[in-house]
Amino acid sequence: MQPTREPSAGRVLAVCRVHRLQPDGDRGDVTGIDKRPVEGAVDAGPVGLRGDVQADRVDHGGPDKALYAYAQEEADHWAGVLERDVVPGLFGENLRTAGVDVDGAEVGERWRVGDRLEVEVTMARTPCMTFARHLDEQRWVRRFAEHGRPGAYLRVLVPGPVAAGDAVEVLSRPGHGVTTSAFFTDPTPERARVLRDLHDAGELDVAEALLRYVDRALARA
Repeated sequence: MQPTREPSAGRVLAVCRVHRLQPDGDRGDVTGIDKRPVEGAVDAGPVGLRGDVQADRVDHGGPDKALYAYAQEEADHWAGVLERDVVPGLFGENLRTAGVDVDGAEVGERWRVGDRLEVEVTMARTPCMTFARHLDEQRWVRRFAEHGRPGAYLRVLVPGPVAAGDAVEVLSRPGHGVTTSAFFTDPTPERARVLRDLHDAGELDVAEALLRYVDRALARA
């Protein structure tokens, strides 16, 4: 597998972190999905943005899901469908981007954001009922999933600051052809085998959460 380098093509429109924790459901849970844009640069490290909070770091945080990127192009799609503004942070994202093929990124693709921050694409975001309650939209989990462009989680490889206006450069693509969106929408055994083999060979560090889906797809083969 020979990684390839791509020219710079995009930028960060907004950097978002938790505004306040909100009640979630009727069991006394809370959620940090209420993200809002912040001014200036924010340091990003192995577990996310400084000052950000994930109430559930098993499903929505940790090193493999340190940052969540979502494309303005997809926000524009949903703004038209929902007939409401999809402002940065509304979907719980940390980075709202433009000109970056977030959903077409391969698992293991590496980006430089700004001058120092380097991240690696790990997996697609899986919508949940917290997301649905936050938006108060009927059948939201299914609708969002069926659209098949859910944005991507990022692992921080080189910590650094990030701010609105920062360039996003694709440093390398692994070349295996399995994009986050493709595996999210159609986790075929063939795609799963590619990811599992590369992971086992030490050529790709597949996130533990994604490996569960990979192994489930292989069990169906």
